[in-house]
Amino acid sequence: TFDKILIANRGEIACRVMKTCRMMGIQTVAVHSDVDASAVHVKMADQAVCVGPAPTNQSYLNMDAIMEAVRSTGAQAVGGASDRHTQAACFGCSLGRACLCPGYPVMIKASAGGGGKGMRIAWNEEETRDGFRFSTQEAASSFGDSRLLIEKFIDNPRHIEIQVLADKHGNALWLNERECSIQRRNQKVVEEAPSTFLDADTRRAMGEQAVQLAQAVQYSSAGTVEFLVDSHKNFYFLEMNTRLQVEHPITELITGLDLVQQMIRVAKGYPLLHKQEDIPINGWAIESRVYAEDPYKSFGLPSIGRLSQYQEPLNLSNVRVDSGISEGSDISIYYDPMISKLVTYGATRAEALSKMEDALDNYVIRGVTHNIPLLREIITHPRFISGDISTNFLPEVYPDGFNGHQLTAGGQRELLASAAALHVSAQLRAISSLGLPPSLCVCPSPFFPCLPPSACVCPSPSLPQVEVGGESLVVSGEWDLASPLLPLKINNTPRMLQVLQGLQLLVKSVHCKAGETVGEGDLLVELE
Repeated sequence: TFDKILIANRGEIACRVMKTCRMMGIQTVAVHSDVDASAVHVKMADQAVCVGPAPTNQSYLNMDAIMEAVRSTGAQAVGGASDRHTQAACFGCSLGRACLCPGYPVMIKASAGGGGKGMRIAWNEEETRDGFRFSTQEAASSFGDSRLLIEKFIDNPRHIEIQVLADKHGNALWLNERECSIQRRNQKVVEEAPSTFLDADTRRAMGEQAVQLAQAVQYSSAGTVEFLVDSHKNFYFLEMNTRLQVEHPITELITGLDLVQQMIRVAKGYPLLHKQEDIPINGWAIESRVYAEDPYKSFGLPSIGRLSQYQEPLNLSNVRVDSGISEGSDISIYYDPMISKLVTYGATRAEALSKMEDALDNYVIRGVTHNIPLLREIITHPRFISGDISTNFLPEVYPDGFNGHQLTAGGQRELLASAAALHVSAQLRAISSLGLPPSLCVCPSPFFPCLPPSACVCPSPSLPQVEVGGESLVVSGEWDLASPLLPLKINNTPRMLQVLQGLQLLVKSVHCKAGETVGEGDLLVELE
């Protein structure tokens, strides 16, 4: 096999490829921009080469610099092309096509693009002209390639894709489908495999056509053929991505195949090890894309900053996290704000969903705004649970935008009881040596003005009993007061809480005025 592979990417996908290379005994070379010099993928690699400044078209899309890195390091292959940072036209052979307008509405999109960049819907000739101009500009700035595709727009479809794997000997397989219909701004948010919608005949027909396409262009490697599927299970070719998709882990989990390993073997010239009848669907896998985004603004506008606290839920079984960051990493304006891919697996869809709910509740991210509240609402929504989804799921379910989870009166009482029990637990530790009586009264009115004015807590060694509004709640659990996670039970029902602000602070003095210009390192506020 290869001795050294250069990974032409950054973030989680670069780390993902490096893990398999390390397992196979292959050295890796990382490329990075100057602001990514301390990134996790750079630290994981055996060698690292800076390919330019922060803007992607001057670094990760700088093909001259990347090819020079290949030559200077002696890398025998280049891998890791998974997202828009490596989709420059000169990176490989690209396909341009011209066609007659198929009738309105049409979708205008960048031929070299992904993630919704350069994509617009046009309902008439005037919108087509404007959309063509804007999409051309956006495609050129994002991907270094201004070419566009125009295709028929299908309203309210599902977005379902087929994973294919082909070698250089004419062999090709389809590795089942991925349901990718949960999207915002044409970017995937939650994916699962298999789809709840496809029957065996439709799955086979889509898989066979995907394989025929790969063979027709003599494709060799892992690739993804994407389709739009209407309510009658008619499917329409969308595009083929000749790379490793962000959502590939869910295919790996239900088939047991390591796609990166397969790609490396194919690139070296080995034939495929498997036949089509060897490809199973074992269980169910779900992926949530965790982004540094504010989900309350257009379902997710980027949030930049430093991860002051970061804890992945790897303590749970059947949970996989693909990430390229760690505590202290910066979320930059220059790159995609993805933090990680959170993947759960179960024997059934219900089991995979339950594990995803637990994993999201156990994920700790501080320092940036993130989309975990939105992800949790999606996977617990009745429409999603029933499989009643389309690419319009988010605007249909949240026509006025996402406003977060709305607590019921019962949920408010549980939250208040938990906070009161936690407060009492902390106070008891502090006063236990003073011989004071073990009972306290917590006044919640500043936080819950709609509730009764107090919560009475009668603590015992392990089961504080809290009375809120005449209802008695027993709060149990052995929590670490220094941990941001609080696993507990309320009336024997498991709950997971997170402490967002662990200390009450007092503003001692303020050293600046509103509107005043301040510099880095200036003293602004003193807290105690």
